[in-house]
Amino acid sequence: MTSVTLSQFRNRQSDYIAAAQREPIEITSRGAGRRAVVVSPDFYDRAVRALEDQADIEAAAQARREEGRISHEELLRSLDD
Repeated sequence: MTSVTLSQFRNRQSDYIAAAQREPIEITSRGAGRRAVVVSPDFYDRAVRALEDQADIEAAAQARREEGRISHEELLRSLDD
């Protein structure tokens, strides 16, 4: 990951945005440390999708732990009634 100061980023925004298509660009600020990370839209979309998938996996695991579950066969029988 390339790391640049906020003033460097301001001076060469278009260059760093182009570079972010290949790798994340970390923007730092004196005294404040890490301020932002610029990434490509594709990287961002994949990261959000991965987080959503992880949330779905955790929700499914929680649902499997809940009491009062019924089997698929029991559900089908109850729908036939």
